[in-house]
Amino acid sequence: MNPPHLSPRLAELVGALPLQAGMRVLEVGCGPGAAARAVLQRLGGKGQVLAIDRSAKAIALAVAGSGAELATGRLVYRQVAAEELVLDAGEARYDLAFAIRVGALDGRHPQAGRFALQRIAQALVPGGRLFIDGGGPLRELALPPE
Repeated sequence: MNPPHLSPRLAELVGALPLQAGMRVLEVGCGPGAAARAVLQRLGGKGQVLAIDRSAKAIALAVAGSGAELATGRLVYRQVAAEELVLDAGEARYDLAFAIRVGALDGRHPQAGRFALQRIAQALVPGGRLFIDGGGPLRELALPPE
């Protein structure tokens, strides 16, 4: 069953993520927040999602559509480009990251991609994993060593 307002394609991608209860998940390029909300739902009553996007308009739409999820304190939106991502002081690292249609990670913007991969690797726990669309339905990207 697809969460409300989730396209079949997005539902397939979110459904393919190897999520486990209690995980901390980073979404890169969250747009209006549909995938972030669906991931939070899949995590059940545990876990957290940080969803980032470089666009102020996207973040505003995501916040506007996520009142109940934001009220739980388990979903946070942040306006920042992947290549500029730095976790807040004391913020725990994330177990898994994913990105859907993000040019810095799918090869459309290789220069930004090098920086984005470094920043994402720094935001993940050792052994953390990064998934992007474009596989069957996802593919895992190798992260640079810290």
